[in-house]
Amino acid sequence: MHIGDLMAASGVKFGTSGARGLASDMTDRVCYAYTVGFLRYLQEVGILVSGQSVGIAGDLRPSTSRIMAACARAVQDLGCRPCNYGHIPSPALAARGLALGIPSLMVTGSHIPDDRNGIKFNLPTGEILKQDEEGIREQEVECPDGLFDASGAFVDADAARLPELDASAYRDYVARYLDFFPSACLAGLRIGIYEHSSVAREPYAEVLAGLGAEIVRLGRSERFIPVDTEAIRPEDVELALRWAADGRFDALVSADGDGDRPLVGDEQGVWLRGDIAGVLCARQLGASGVVTPVSSNTAVEKCGCFQSVRRTRIGSPFVIEGMQELLGQGLAPVVGYEANGGFLLASHIESDGRRLAALPTRDAVLVAVTILLASVERSKPLSALASDLPQRFTYSDRLKDFPTHISQARIAALVGGDFPQDKAAIEGLFGAHFGTVAGIDVTDGLRITFDSGEIAHLRPSGNAPELRAYTESDSPERAREMNDICMEILSTWRR
Repeated sequence: MHIGDLMAASGVKFGTSGARGLASDMTDRVCYAYTVGFLRYLQEVGILVSGQSVGIAGDLRPSTSRIMAACARAVQDLGCRPCNYGHIPSPALAARGLALGIPSLMVTGSHIPDDRNGIKFNLPTGEILKQDEEGIREQEVECPDGLFDASGAFVDADAARLPELDASAYRDYVARYLDFFPSACLAGLRIGIYEHSSVAREPYAEVLAGLGAEIVRLGRSERFIPVDTEAIRPEDVELALRWAADGRFDALVSADGDGDRPLVGDEQGVWLRGDIAGVLCARQLGASGVVTPVSSNTAVEKCGCFQSVRRTRIGSPFVIEGMQELLGQGLAPVVGYEANGGFLLASHIESDGRRLAALPTRDAVLVAVTILLASVERSKPLSALASDLPQRFTYSDRLKDFPTHISQARIAALVGGDFPQDKAAIEGLFGAHFGTVAGIDVTDGLRITFDSGEIAHLRPSGNAPELRAYTESDSPERAREMNDICMEILSTWRR
């Protein structure tokens, strides 16, 4: 079966974020086949040989362990050795793969609801990029006769079992931060960890406590909660405000389901926007080059802290490609971040004889610890850390269950390649609210800059049937007001 045929038949789509779909559609057979396609590609390009180890880990969704087992059986059937690293953050698995030079598979749906799941594929050098996606799509896969029943489940319940847990990836991930950051550097801070169902909750606790902070565990859930660090749920906003109301915390930290995107809240219980957290983290780490998608806050350019800032399409593969380009120009250190808070290290970071190894994949723990350290070293509460940055504020929201083909068609109708005509069409939709259009950017979706300097960016999600709107202005209130207006206008596109 060709991977393209598998996508069409199963409804489980594949891209550079991996395979994603409804958990019910991600049958044992589908997950086995996608894993075989990935491994066949690695064999084809000479990255994988018989007998080599392949790392497997996952998040805390109810379907994850079953999918991990199906992936492990595929690894075994291709003559390789599956290593079960357990339920750990995506960056912990990626770091282990980089350290050992082995490919890995992370079973996760990130922030999407628990009726969905996914498999994220990593090369021994890091995340798959666009050229790897194309190579995987071209693979032909076969499933052994009699292994699966008509529904796609293993005929024999014992056909796929995970090997014994190997805790080394988790231990090395925690040690990564305890060995780099100064001992007791967070002493005196009281940090609330919003645990919910994130696999980052245990490393957060170990790392923060290990660096001297007093930690308080909050909001643990045995049921999966789809916390989105980019479109923060109203209930998560309310929880943070309630926890911080009595002034007992210096900060709150959390992450999405697979622990690669952080949430960092200040002492007042206000979650920092991911693109501001990215600027603060990059500044504290002394970055020379910064790569970030076109949707991120323009404070990164306006602050003047960095030698070079490069904008890309949305998605970590594009950020990674941009980081590689800056490295090729001789810049160092080079980092990348996204509006969802994910932060990537393209270079090693050196400090007082200690080294933090490059990790070119999104990582939540690094962001939280670095920003907390910046607060300590600058003797400022988190709420004041961004006060010396240009005062630009962003807000984002999404329309759920919005078919991608409809949002793409609507945006295409606004942008025909003729700027005067496009400008008139866009002003006809938004002009009464935001004024005259100064320019448009179609790097990813439609990003509109108005004469006022305000920005509205419309984009179909790449991971789910959602239409997102990002807005930017000189005040948080106006950024949110703009977003509310966008949501109201875009909701009419359903009709």
